[in-house]
Amino acid sequence: MSILARLPGWGSRGRTGSSQGGGRYGLLLLVLIGTYLFSAFGGRQLATELQVLLFAVVLLLALRTSPLPGRWPLIIGTVTVIGSLVTFSTSLTGARVGTAAEDLWKTLLLLMTVIMVVRRVLARPTVTIQSIYGALSAYLIIGLMFASGYAAIEHLSESAFFANGQPANTQTFQYFSFTTLTTLGYGDFTAAENGGRSIAVIEAMTGQVFLATLVARLVTAYRGPDPKTRPGAPSRGRLPEDVDGAGDDEDRD
Repeated sequence: MSILARLPGWGSRGRTGSSQGGGRYGLLLLVLIGTYLFSAFGGRQLATELQVLLFAVVLLLALRTSPLPGRWPLIIGTVTVIGSLVTFSTSLTGARVGTAAEDLWKTLLLLMTVIMVVRRVLARPTVTIQSIYGALSAYLIIGLMFASGYAAIEHLSESAFFANGQPANTQTFQYFSFTTLTTLGYGDFTAAENGGRSIAVIEAMTGQVFLATLVARLVTAYRGPDPKTRPGAPSRGRLPEDVDGAGDDEDRD
């Protein structure tokens, strides 16, 4: 409950969360990069089992960064914690259905996370470096979300997801997802069935639209800190002393 206690709305007796709070995505971006690298370089079994807990932390962090009104933070936070613990325990059994349920839950967690982040980024009145951090975080979340969706298809389907007998695990699903999202298209991993191919096309379109619209718009509209607002900057409403030359005012009367 210590994590939930820090969420906006927890312990506030139902008061509406501040619309001006949150919006700092540097930490979220670092956590996402760390989660991706851990999944890529960690052991296959360990990365698969701990991913659901890491994604739950990502959602809770996004919930704190992108506050929602009323009791929604409490409700979403409670469901996230309980659902993640349940799916984590079921995945430890090694059953195919339990693993598929965990992958579907991870997909849902990341979908809720990206909606909250994009909603908050678009709601900001001005574009700042935090807005760009938020957009990059959402881009990474989309890639991880589709990777979890591919893993769920693999465990729910009777046939292999990848063609040519390529291995299907957390690392290869992430690799395939991000090469599809960025439209690199190396061709070493391809979906074998029509369902996987269709979702891969949707992911490629999502990645292109996301980069061409949201990220490009934010970078174009980004403005650095106004130098006039920095400490020590002269105020425009007052003139510096002796701006009209040296001497006392009495001498110039």
